Amino acid sequence: MPRTLDEIRREGLDALRERLGRADMIRFLQQLETGEGDYAGQRHRWVEETTLEDIERAAAEGSPTDPTPT
Repeated sequence: MPRTLDEIRREGLDALRERLGRADMIRFLQQLETGEGDYAGQRHRWVEETTLEDIERAAAEGSPTDPTPT
């Protein structure tokens, strides 16, 4: 009989804890959070709205361009 999703999740967490320890397991799992917002949409807008001159100016100033222009 196939395992339930809950059984698989528990087994996976147990394996992570055994291999990484509790603290590193938590740090690893925090990296998997999905976050908020629409990164793809923001990125497309940034690419469409940012000119080569904007990028060159930011490079000359030594600062990154704003990924969310107004």
